Amino acid sequence: MGGPEFALAIVMILIALILFSVPVVIALGLCSFFGIVYLTGDWNIAGSLLANTTYESVRDYVFAVIPLFVLMGEFISKSGAAGDVYSIINKSLKRLPGRLVLATIGGNAVFGAVTGVSIASAAAFSRIAYPQMVRHNYDKAVALGSIAGSASLGMLIPPSILMIVWGVISEQSIGKLFVAGVVPGLLLTIMFCVFVIGYAWLRPHLFGVSADKSAGGIDEELDPPATREETLGAIGVTALIITVLGGIWFGIFTPTEAAGIGVLLSLVLALLKGVSFQGLREAVLETGRISAPLLFLLITAQMYTRLLALGGIIDSVQGLLLGLGDSPVLILVLMVLVWFVLGMFIDSVSIILLTVPIFAPLALTIGYDPIAFAIIGIVAIEAGLLTPPLGLCVYTVKACVTDPDATLSRIFMGSIPYWIILLLLVALIAAFPGIATWLPSQI
Repeated sequence: MGGPEFALAIVMILIALILFSVPVVIALGLCSFFGIVYLTGDWNIAGSLLANTTYESVRDYVFAVIPLFVLMGEFISKSGAAGDVYSIINKSLKRLPGRLVLATIGGNAVFGAVTGVSIASAAAFSRIAYPQMVRHNYDKAVALGSIAGSASLGMLIPPSILMIVWGVISEQSIGKLFVAGVVPGLLLTIMFCVFVIGYAWLRPHLFGVSADKSAGGIDEELDPPATREETLGAIGVTALIITVLGGIWFGIFTPTEAAGIGVLLSLVLALLKGVSFQGLREAVLETGRISAPLLFLLITAQMYTRLLALGGIIDSVQGLLLGLGDSPVLILVLMVLVWFVLGMFIDSVSIILLTVPIFAPLALTIGYDPIAFAIIGIVAIEAGLLTPPLGLCVYTVKACVTDPDATLSRIFMGSIPYWIILLLLVALIAAFPGIATWLPSQI
């Protein structure tokens, strides 16, 4: 009862529900449940599969990774350590052109390594970095674009929520995906920084530099020395990252254990930084608000995966794409285009849940390494967060900045160079998959 017609019907119904603003979790659940009822002709089988899928999903220890890493990020956020990291990096780059943008990129890279959520990074640095850049007379499009663009590092540098979701859906090692993101994440950070230094050197007036000021735009009144509290916060975050990622890298503990240790260390840092009991309570509640929808999405995604298998949808879509040509590059480009289009309308996690069950087996069929393909997909999906009309990072920055000059068009324009660099990284990993696979192969 499956086949191409059934596959097309399911995809069209799913897209229609999403376009009519039905939440993705409900759309996935409805299509999966009623699709299985249609295929089996038995409501009891569909109900049994739903109950079994829910039980198997929730009892999987991997599900503990998401709330634990989110809680770790919330404790760090409440402690103000993100601002400390930004301040220390900023004061360490005194003579470099565009140093405030460089500090924003560096801060996002470090903050992304403890939150794993791009939206959180965009929100944090909209409040931390933008006022500083305005005080130093940076062009507002440059300032806003750098915050939205560099926030994409949050999903690539581990731990990453996207990597966890990708690993669960594709049944890959989350630890290896984490390690695979390190080199591409550092490479993307370097590419961003090289662009900024070059741009600031060519157009210094956009970076707050006047004729009577140095390239760095130093002002001792605006740039006081680092305080003891800032140093404590920066050292604490650095130690946390080394412990969590180093423990996974050296096989001392699993990603789930690493998340638990990360929560403990971030709690200690939050207490040392003077976070109140009320602040800790708010962090726990916010973790629930962020994690619960993700867990429900994963449950419905598992049902969706079973529907794809029962209905032969994966084979139908693969046959369609392979029928367009046998070139792996062409098929990869088509998949990236699908991610871009979806990125204009829905969030990154939902894109992974909708496409990875179909695209991951196809990528393996045409010869792409599953780990390299995962990183390619995550980078491409992150580019969708900057793609009009609904780039979520752009809207997050807009929501967090009260300046009336911070228009959506200005943020989108400022983030275009970062979007292009993300596409360049996709091409580099596709051409040289070792960028993503070398480090995991050493484990």
